[in-house]
Amino acid sequence: MILHEKFNLFCWLWIGIGLVIFPVLLKVKQPYGRHATKGWGPVIRNRAGWFLMELPALLVFGYFVSFSDFKNQTVAAAVVLWAIHYIHRSIIFPFRLKTKGKMMPLVIVFSAILFNTINGFFNGYWLAYFVPDGTDKVILNARLIIGGIVFLSGFLINQYHDWLLIQLRKDNTAGYRIPHGGFFKLISCPNYLGEIITWTGFLIVTSSLPAFAFLIWTLVNLVPRALDHHQWYQKHFPDYPSKRKALVPYLL
Repeated sequence: MILHEKFNLFCWLWIGIGLVIFPVLLKVKQPYGRHATKGWGPVIRNRAGWFLMELPALLVFGYFVSFSDFKNQTVAAAVVLWAIHYIHRSIIFPFRLKTKGKMMPLVIVFSAILFNTINGFFNGYWLAYFVPDGTDKVILNARLIIGGIVFLSGFLINQYHDWLLIQLRKDNTAGYRIPHGGFFKLISCPNYLGEIITWTGFLIVTSSLPAFAFLIWTLVNLVPRALDHHQWYQKHFPDYPSKRKALVPYLL
């Protein structure tokens, strides 16, 4: 078993790696989806790539959390929320995609597999060995209720706006269109905002260092991606709504 102090040190190092990568991602576009370019090596079909790169988060987390005490309310809540997100993301979402013929570089898939393996390990291991037993019931209940509401709100925001994007391709036509509806009125990437809110809720539920690290990495990945999407829309659509922001209404 890893000592708690050493485990926390590894988590902080993981956070530090994310913060170092963040300015790199602000300059280098992640080469998949609308930003796909040649020169990134072998590729794989988009749908298979999503399945392969998201599945480790479910499997690794599931393995370590199997050693947890499921009578602990924090553990039970965290497992349910994690399963809601990653069963959808790894098993359901790839088959909802209508990106016919789209490919994804294997370097992206392997990078995501590495991230999801590490992230699943940190969060699952913490729930198995370091989750506190004695917690004030009032604080615990407030944390679980508020965190659960925040998580599910973010999840629904993410799902709804992903659905709107998928509907743009329901006739399997190629090319991109300007999305409308929901928070698309205000920002270019409400699905990303929803995911950030989702893992903020998970952090509230667990109040753990691994969940904080996960939220940091979510921001590291999605903030640059949202900015790239926003700039892409502005470049390719002269009539793109000028008042839309990238990720945060009225601010960013």
